[in-house]
Amino acid sequence: MTLKRRRIILTLVVIAIISQFIPVNRSNPPVTADLLVSQELHGIFKRSCFDCHSNETVWPWYSRVAPLSWLVAYDVYEGRQHLNFSTWGEYRAEKQAKLRKEIWESVDEGEMPPLQYFPTHFDARLSEKEKAVIRGWAMK
Repeated sequence: MTLKRRRIILTLVVIAIISQFIPVNRSNPPVTADLLVSQELHGIFKRSCFDCHSNETVWPWYSRVAPLSWLVAYDVYEGRQHLNFSTWGEYRAEKQAKLRKEIWESVDEGEMPPLQYFPTHFDARLSEKEKAVIRGWAMK
């Protein structure tokens, strides 16, 4: 191995080690106004949506390893900003209606849950029956 190649590898290793010390917010704020739906629908959302769209995120092991930790934290932050089931009851009725429609459209079009979520969350995939449950709730 050449000296130049060793220096490059050493530099990358040092960068990787230092990056582990960059703090990432993995907090779960309290649930303030939970989504009140049937137990069946709540279970579907909890399994397939809550990690990014609630304050009940289950932070996987790789959320502690940079740079994956940055990506996971960013996805959760963005997901909560757009829709947070833990504060659902604080949304005005109009916003809830709009979000229900958006939820169904995202599920129907296969955008949610996102494909990158499946490799580590095998049970997040929605069955046709579960999609029908979501559709029934969203269209009311």
